[in-house]
Amino acid sequence: MNTLIGLLIIAVGSFGQSSSYVPINKVKNWSWESFWLTQGVFAWLIFPFLGALLAVPAGSSLAQILSVDSRATFEAMFFGVLWGIGGLTFGLSMRYLGIALGQSIALGTCSAFGTIIPAIMKGTNLFQGDGLVLLIGVCITIAGIAVIGYAGSLRSKNMSEEDKKKAIKDFALTKGLVVALLAGVMSACFALGLEAGEPLVVDGVNDLFKTLPATLMVTCGGFITNAAYCLFQNAKNKTFGDYGKTSLFANNLFFCALAGLLWYSQFFGLGMGKSFLEPGSVMMAFSWSILMALNVIFSNVWGIILKEWKGVSWTTILILLIGLAILIFSLIYPKL
Repeated sequence: MNTLIGLLIIAVGSFGQSSSYVPINKVKNWSWESFWLTQGVFAWLIFPFLGALLAVPAGSSLAQILSVDSRATFEAMFFGVLWGIGGLTFGLSMRYLGIALGQSIALGTCSAFGTIIPAIMKGTNLFQGDGLVLLIGVCITIAGIAVIGYAGSLRSKNMSEEDKKKAIKDFALTKGLVVALLAGVMSACFALGLEAGEPLVVDGVNDLFKTLPATLMVTCGGFITNAAYCLFQNAKNKTFGDYGKTSLFANNLFFCALAGLLWYSQFFGLGMGKSFLEPGSVMMAFSWSILMALNVIFSNVWGIILKEWKGVSWTTILILLIGLAILIFSLIYPKL
């Protein structure tokens, strides 16, 4: 029962993340770098900070928690800087491939690296016992995402250039694939950052929130990378004026804040959900892959709702559904 509750909590957070790119469509007359930086302030600073405060027990402070193990704090932030590259290119993959295909490829790669590497670092033997179950589960997840990616390539072939531009304004398959793969590899550093930040826990902290200080350190590192790039693009493209468009500021700030809240909900939900899973179990080790699989499922649901798959053949739709079914199976496989 606890496992089911944990999975449901992770699923709710995943749905929030997969919905986070929808409010961005409501941002008006801002360049990509302006709205990406603004939503990042909320997603990687404000909401993670508020979340981390929930992990502070009475008589302690957030500063005390972060100073429990300075090495762990630094390593979590360092992996966050690397993850920031993934987060940055992740946003670009949505721009070039759309929500469905972009998230599928990026999150598939992220799922594999973010699950397997921490397991290897802990000395897990991936070729026997629970380690083998973990490896097979990841392979099933990747297989499902690969099928979805294939459906995306068929969509690209079946759609006219005009239809592609209607569905995804800046559609570019080759560029998008390269960016999405890079995003997936670097995004896996988030999982490594959470692993590095495990010592950032003090006595009396609620198990539901104990991962949130480490999450804050990772997202702070990611903000540094993204802010540097976005401010560079503001200067290069002369788009600093976006922030001064007072007639649009309230609307754009609201939807950027909503996007940031929805994005952060995935890691808030992951931390809470893991507290219901058995420590050291296969499900605990597989939790990162579960989150990524759910993100792909929900992102493709949004892709269908937003008509990114409009105009494709029924064969393509069938392949997409098969891929989603494989992903759903990957969620329950470790418990079989």
